[in-house]
Amino acid sequence: MSKRAHARESVLVPSGNYTCVRSLGERGVHTVMASEHDDTPAASSRFCDELVRIPAPKDDLVAYKDALVGIAARPDVKTVIPTRPEDGYVFSKYRDEFEQYVDLVVPDFETLRRVHDRKLLYEAAVEAGVPMPRTRLFSEVEAFDEPSIIKPRYNVVAGEYVEGYDPHEYDIVKSVRHVRPGDRPDADEIYAEMKHDPIVQDYVPAEDKYMFAALYDHGEPLATFQHLQIRGNSYTGGGGVYRTSVYDPELESVARKLLGHIDWHGLACIEYLKDAETGEFKLIEINPRMWQSLPSTVRAGADFPYYYWLQATGQKHRIEPGYELGVGTHYLWGELGYVMSVRRDDSPLVERPSFVKTVWEVAASIYREPRFDLARLDDPVPFARYVHHALFNRGGDEADEESTADHDRGGDESEEPRTGITLTPGLNFRGR
Repeated sequence: MSKRAHARESVLVPSGNYTCVRSLGERGVHTVMASEHDDTPAASSRFCDELVRIPAPKDDLVAYKDALVGIAARPDVKTVIPTRPEDGYVFSKYRDEFEQYVDLVVPDFETLRRVHDRKLLYEAAVEAGVPMPRTRLFSEVEAFDEPSIIKPRYNVVAGEYVEGYDPHEYDIVKSVRHVRPGDRPDADEIYAEMKHDPIVQDYVPAEDKYMFAALYDHGEPLATFQHLQIRGNSYTGGGGVYRTSVYDPELESVARKLLGHIDWHGLACIEYLKDAETGEFKLIEINPRMWQSLPSTVRAGADFPYYYWLQATGQKHRIEPGYELGVGTHYLWGELGYVMSVRRDDSPLVERPSFVKTVWEVAASIYREPRFDLARLDDPVPFARYVHHALFNRGGDEADEESTADHDRGGDESEEPRTGITLTPGLNFRGR
């Protein structure tokens, strides 16, 4: 039952993505949230009009797709927003099924493959003449002569990319290992952990970490956004939990050059590291969906959920790109994770900061810039429910869906460690 007046047009949000629901709900669009949980925190928002129960993608990817297509077939639903890690894959692979009923703003599958496959992405970057760390298959590396990072080759490990997966199953592997020159990682252990032949990238000594976000229309930018990551969810890396909006013309140029080269269409979240030695912005990865730090993007005035809606509904001429510079925002739960990482995580390539200094820096920045991703005074219930779920160990279901919607581990990050001498596996779940 709608909490507000019945809207003529609806948007389908296939996760507990509070920012998308709030953005479009505030503008009078009827918001339909699809979730495998009955009490996902974002559904308690006053901007959420409907909650529809669907199968979890990790249980059966085809059943998840079929459920979304069924909702998309409703005459009031006009588009579906890609928010989960799986959505880019599902929407591009099955685009014809969805577009019987709605308009999607997603790339064709072969273009998607070029960004999901980090080896192909490296080849595209070389073709476009933009910097990216040297990227090789793990199986091709005979010896580690440079500081390196071992990580998955694919954003989503699925049947179109790796043999042995049927259409109903997939993996999202976020394991990352830092390797020093002369190290000899156990190959069998790596293959078992990654579930495919992963990639090896040269380690970039980073001066800073940036995100470039964009909405494209067949190779042409409709809106772009940049932020500087001040803290990730670990001192060794990870998705941004404290960031500030910026604009660097060189970063803008490099990112546009790549996206234009591959004739990109739809959403793109690109992670860049600024090389401390060369000053170059080096591409790390692209994610074809809404990103982890979307709340901070919208807070700065770049309303990408609304931009997506306008493009999907034939109103791209109404997009007014632009945003305020210097707007800093925090993901509170992630800030706690950053503090804990100083005790918990380890890396042979990144120096551990002082715990006391870390606590002081986090507290001081929150005092200076009290802007938060989920905590909103005019809509307090979602954040309260999220905290309740997390504190009472329900993070494996409802709270984790909220985390993987607005604060996803595959959003704008490539290196999210846990603990270990090199870096032991991060999040790794099996969709079967």
